Amino acid sequence: MAEADQLLLLDLLPSPFAARVRIALAEKGLNYESREEDLSNKSPLLLKMNPVHKQIPVLIHNGRPICESMVIVQYIDQVWNHKSPLLPSDPYRRAHARFWADYIDKKIYPIGRMLWASKGEVKEASKKDLIECFKILEGELGDKPYFGGESFGYIDLALIPFYSFFYTFETLGNFSVVVEFPKLMDWAQRCLLKESVSKSLCDQRNVYEAVLEIRKKLGAE
Repeated sequence: MAEADQLLLLDLLPSPFAARVRIALAEKGLNYESREEDLSNKSPLLLKMNPVHKQIPVLIHNGRPICESMVIVQYIDQVWNHKSPLLPSDPYRRAHARFWADYIDKKIYPIGRMLWASKGEVKEASKKDLIECFKILEGELGDKPYFGGESFGYIDLALIPFYSFFYTFETLGNFSVVVEFPKLMDWAQRCLLKESVSKSLCDQRNVYEAVLEIRKKLGAE
């Protein structure tokens, strides 16, 4: 990174979306300042830098904001392309990676949130939907070490932050990820051997405690 480059990440430790950006920055070996946001009292800087969605993460590069986690990851990958490529160079494989990252965005978080934020029949239906999504992802992984093949890449980076939610899903959904999805758990443990991943993820119990607080507010206990 050129000395003139200044990187500030508007961050939130339990957020899987912010974790994606932290991993990408670590993969590239970039130095940056992390500024934790309180989403119940959003900073003027966040509101200025992301006036559309008013959400984290936001990466501010030399005063210019980039918003939305996977957009930020692509930006990082393109600007600092000297090491650890995240997206494949082949156009077909690149499109394939983007497809699965989009699937993860549209399925895992919204369905997972429905599971931990609801109760009764809605919760049970969400549990079934989430298990089905994980089955599909495990099928896509197959016997490969990583989703893209032999090395950690874009799809892995999109999904691994949700490892922090596995304990929450298991506890509130009453199922075992390691029993239901052994290949997916092996993949997660492989990802966690990477310092860029292990140091970027929020502890599972901390995420669970945060979720319980949200459930109280929503009356979903």
